[in-house]
Amino acid sequence: MRALIAASSALVRAGLEAVIRQSPVLVLAGTAHLDDLGERIRELEPDVVVVEGAGNEESLDLLLKLGPVFVLLAKDEDWPGMAQKLGSGIGAVLPPNASPQEITSAIEAAGNGLVVLHPDVLAALELAETRPRTREEGNSRLTAREIEVLVMLAEGLANKNIAWRLGISEHTVKFHISSIFTKLNASSRAEAVAIGMRQGILLL
Repeated sequence: MRALIAASSALVRAGLEAVIRQSPVLVLAGTAHLDDLGERIRELEPDVVVVEGAGNEESLDLLLKLGPVFVLLAKDEDWPGMAQKLGSGIGAVLPPNASPQEITSAIEAAGNGLVVLHPDVLAALELAETRPRTREEGNSRLTAREIEVLVMLAEGLANKNIAWRLGISEHTVKFHISSIFTKLNASSRAEAVAIGMRQGILLL
């Protein structure tokens, strides 16, 4: 099973490389900085990509389309968003302080099609599900950019107008709208706006 390691820190990459080399099952396909991860995935075609930190949500979504399964070592504030993508490219979510044995076990399991959540991640997600959410937390699932787009949907703006106002392409606007629909479980702009109002994301 060929694993590609990616991290912004050379020290972290070296540590993960040592973990991979100790496994009798895993083969180190290579290493990458987060900035050139997409290029390295296309070049090396690994089975599993082990990433310490994953950049913003948009960049992660683009990387997930490249094919290999991802094992993510992430901070606790990123766990909910990553957990939502389990089975859709993300095979495992671990805390940054996961042990070498936990990391290799997660890589092997994810590479064989299983989904892995570290106990710390699972406990945090279960706590978040059972804790009552305040009005201010209603928008926690949407990124700041997605909230901007949702506000403009509520204003009735077309995609090209949203693109012009935000200085982004219409393609990117469509990407944000699709993500909003998915996160809010909405099938139309009107429904997304209505749900946004109910959750306190939109204050109209």
